Amino acid sequence: MDASAQTIAQLLLAWYDASHRRLPWRSPPGVPPPDPYRVWLSEVMLQQTTVAAVIPYFEKFTARWSDVMALAAEDEAEVMAAWAGLGYYSRARNLVACARALAARGGDFPRTEAELRKLPGLGAYTAAAVAAIAFGERAAVVDANVERVVARLDAIDLPLPQARGAIRDRVDELTPAERPGDFAQAMMDLGATICTPRNPRCMLCPLADHCAARPLGPERFPVKPAKAAKPQRRGQAFWIAAEGKVWLVRRAASGMLGGMRALPDDGWNARGDGQAEPPLTGSWQPGGVVRHSFTHFDLDLQLMLYSGNDWARLAKMAGEWWPLDRLDEAGLPTLFAKAARLALAEN
Repeated sequence: MDASAQTIAQLLLAWYDASHRRLPWRSPPGVPPPDPYRVWLSEVMLQQTTVAAVIPYFEKFTARWSDVMALAAEDEAEVMAAWAGLGYYSRARNLVACARALAARGGDFPRTEAELRKLPGLGAYTAAAVAAIAFGERAAVVDANVERVVARLDAIDLPLPQARGAIRDRVDELTPAERPGDFAQAMMDLGATICTPRNPRCMLCPLADHCAARPLGPERFPVKPAKAAKPQRRGQAFWIAAEGKVWLVRRAASGMLGGMRALPDDGWNARGDGQAEPPLTGSWQPGGVVRHSFTHFDLDLQLMLYSGNDWARLAKMAGEWWPLDRLDEAGLPTLFAKAARLALAEN
């Protein structure tokens, strides 16, 4: 490590010792590292999700499944239901797959980034984070917060994603051999609390004197390409309720919201509008539109309310009657939870 990198690491670790965030999956500075299960679980949950949103889910998961063996033994549908509302549902499926792979080796996590990368669902970031935070391996941990800090620190003017190689190389250069996990978490905390996307608090930054972007306007970095307009999709969801229960289906394991309980719909997906006919004959009334934004497209979902009595046909379909007074236990993804609230408001 060159002198300037060593200085930056020392400044950042000193700031972290005094200003670290207290989070349920962390060990404070100077304390033995946390259980790798808690590090792994939190890092999977935190992908593209805020700390504030993750904390209650993390606490719920660890109360219900205290270790990786308990999670591996659970039915995937139950894990998916517990994940409902956190979004990016492929993470939950990968979580179960990884837990089962770990269970097959006795529940022990590999201790190196290279070995962690061999587990299902562990990409470069998660493997590096677990290796550094749980096992003290010197690994370059780069999330969106770290990208922003380093792009500003060196005023890297290549646009993302082209700049990511240079950013990762710089993080690797800066990461110290001692306390690499604390350094990674310090970088994350700095980006989350000081070096924020808008209105960064440069006067409070421990690296301000070393930041090349500060005199140039830090909000210019990282340079991002223009966003492409999202496609607009349309679909229908069907609300079939009787005697205090609603008809729910299980979505196909692959594809959008795979494996989740949901309202029946017309087959909309990320590639196009829905085309399928309503599941039952009889009278259908519009019940309002749910607007929902996915990562790569926006969806207008027309809710249709059933007022017929074609129960014989329904009995031949795959699905289940779910009590309305326990609907919050069904684990509906956010889109269908919105539709359910709309339907209940109409009745």
